[in-house]
Amino acid sequence: MTVERIPDYPIEKVFVKRWSPRAFDASPMPSSDLLTMLEAARWAPSAFNVQPWRFLYSLRDDDHWPTYLNLLDPFNSTWARNASALVFVLSDTVMPGQDRRQQKISRTHSFDAGAAWAQLALQATLLGYQAHAMAGIYFEQSHKVLAIPDRYRVEIAVAIGKRACKSVLPMDLRDREIPSMRLPVMKIASAGQFSC
Repeated sequence: MTVERIPDYPIEKVFVKRWSPRAFDASPMPSSDLLTMLEAARWAPSAFNVQPWRFLYSLRDDDHWPTYLNLLDPFNSTWARNASALVFVLSDTVMPGQDRRQQKISRTHSFDAGAAWAQLALQATLLGYQAHAMAGIYFEQSHKVLAIPDRYRVEIAVAIGKRACKSVLPMDLRDREIPSMRLPVMKIASAGQFSC
């Protein structure tokens, strides 16, 4: 079943072509493709240009793959095992001092990392892949196993791969393997005071 996503206002096609499937074909990904996605993420905007995002990754069948899979909860590992790459997105919770600005806790680290993740996902789509972000991960264990310093927050994990037929999924996920719709602009944006 194909679901056509039609925007209410004219936008570039990549925005509606990007979605979060779970059915991947378990094919290897050239490291250059992943590095191109990370390059796109690198150019995201950030407060004071501190670029608080960090990415930890494993390509399918490298030495890190079993470790990365084991950091996903059982629900996500059942389908993400067929991805071509797994990426953990981190953000630096500390805004570094600069000139007269003192080092302090950042208010925007998660927001900025989210912008980087979005650019990664759009670049993946342009390369013929899809990226699916997952919050179902073992956050504390990820810190320990991946040697992440305390000041960094694990934001999300991302499975990236080429789409496969939904028959590769467990039965309970097959009906959900369609692009999701979005609320209309008028439900999410209002001029002046909040009225959404």
